[in-house]
Amino acid sequence: MTKALDRQAMPYRDCVGVAVFNHEGNVFIGRRKPEDDPEDSAERGAPWQMPQGGIDKGEDPLRAALRELHEETNITAVSLLAEAPEWIYYDLPDDALGIALKGKYRGQRQRWFAFAFTGQDSEIDVETPGGGKYPAEFDAWRWEKLTRTPSLIVPFKKDAYDKVVEAFADIPQRFTHA
Repeated sequence: MTKALDRQAMPYRDCVGVAVFNHEGNVFIGRRKPEDDPEDSAERGAPWQMPQGGIDKGEDPLRAALRELHEETNITAVSLLAEAPEWIYYDLPDDALGIALKGKYRGQRQRWFAFAFTGQDSEIDVETPGGGKYPAEFDAWRWEKLTRTPSLIVPFKKDAYDKVVEAFADIPQRFTHA
């Protein structure tokens, strides 16, 4: 099936990515839950990532970022620090094309936002986000240095994460020099 798909004819899925920085300048990462769903097969291998998700039709990207952040982490106590200056793209690997992302997309076109976390760590709940209203996507989380995130993500997203690091490179220093 994958061989017959024309990658160039497939669209990118519009999504958001969220970098949440704590008061020490480290970023939130979650460990993806192992899934039996073949759509998630492309995500296996490097389970850590920052929150991300699709932009609903007609939804403003900033609103989508705040919604996805809450749905995946339960976090609502944030203040906007920055928005990446351009869309960041990644392509699915050939073996996931036609399977991952509902089989409709060649990859994602992501709008990334950086937020300062203004709450307490006790607000973070990846196992029952929204009091159980949303399905858990992560089974663990931690704070990590932004520069380490490209080495923790699935390999096909590494270039995208390198661009996120570049876009938000100055942010960790804002906390350490405050």
